[in-house]
Amino acid sequence: MTDSSPSADRDRQAPSADPPERRTGRITTGFGRYLLKHVGGAAVSLLLVLFSSFFIFRLVAGDPIDQLTRERPVTPEQREAMRAELGLDQPMWNQFIDYLTGTLTGDFGTSFQYRRPIFDLIVERLPATLLLSGTGVVLAVLLGFWIGSRAGWRQGSRFDRTQVTTGLLLYSAPTFWLGMIAILVFARSLELFPVNGMRSPGTPDDFLSQAVDIGHHLVLPVLTYTAVVYAGYLMVMRSSILDERGSDYLTTARAKGLRDDDVRRRHAVPNALLPTITLVFLAIGNIVNGAIVTETVFSWPGLGRLFVQSIFYPDRPMLQALFVLFSSTTIVAVLCAEILYWFLDPRIRRAS
Repeated sequence: MTDSSPSADRDRQAPSADPPERRTGRITTGFGRYLLKHVGGAAVSLLLVLFSSFFIFRLVAGDPIDQLTRERPVTPEQREAMRAELGLDQPMWNQFIDYLTGTLTGDFGTSFQYRRPIFDLIVERLPATLLLSGTGVVLAVLLGFWIGSRAGWRQGSRFDRTQVTTGLLLYSAPTFWLGMIAILVFARSLELFPVNGMRSPGTPDDFLSQAVDIGHHLVLPVLTYTAVVYAGYLMVMRSSILDERGSDYLTTARAKGLRDDDVRRRHAVPNALLPTITLVFLAIGNIVNGAIVTETVFSWPGLGRLFVQSIFYPDRPMLQALFVLFSSTTIVAVLCAEILYWFLDPRIRRAS
């Protein structure tokens, strides 16, 4: 006899899911909390960067008046007038407020070394840095992920041992040392590539000639940068593939008759890419500041070389501006990775 009481009806209805609109509301609310949490963390990090930039470079960069008057003697009255012009006669708190206001509005002040607005110098040097670091990051990520996936899939093989050993040797080598070796071999001995700068004097002004000349100068810096950083992506991708190798879905794919390379490429690699998202976004964030040593070795006219030159001057406003720029790009890149994780990883949505 079937129980048709109201309590039985409620018991049968209990396992049913919430209405779609209620589930959607929970997801939206969870994402809002998740987003607010990470945006708040990024904002706190940026404030710490602003504080650090203001105080650290006041400790290590010395007195700006001494830097500005190193080439000509000035009277005490002139020193005080220069101090007042730069706002250095104001209390430290007022100086910090002026610095904070200027930084947030894009007014980084005037460079002591170049006597020009810092914003203009950054805009002028940024394309060279993006060209070098952007090309190097793309090559390093593609090369590292491709080799790492194949090495992890063939764990213990000769290919795996060779690639891991080579990658770790290059990763542990100092960037300036690899750069000098590249210069000695490919520029001095074989005379295949130029050594310094981004352009050769006397190159015709047409677009094709300029592009070929810049590409010729770009080869050695990009190869040096790529050789140093690609091993990091190789090792992370290899580790991710090793974690996926014993999964049941790969056994099912093999049972369907797929070739081993197809199983790796179409099933293992897409799932192994999830743990590498943060690494990729960090690489994107480091495009602006990731080639400081490479730019210095090859005299590449980018932001990295500008930063090193500002250290030796020292140019306090320039150091502050570049430190904030380098740090903020990394913070924003990590924030973007955290947001993307919400959409790609169901475990994060369930936890929120």
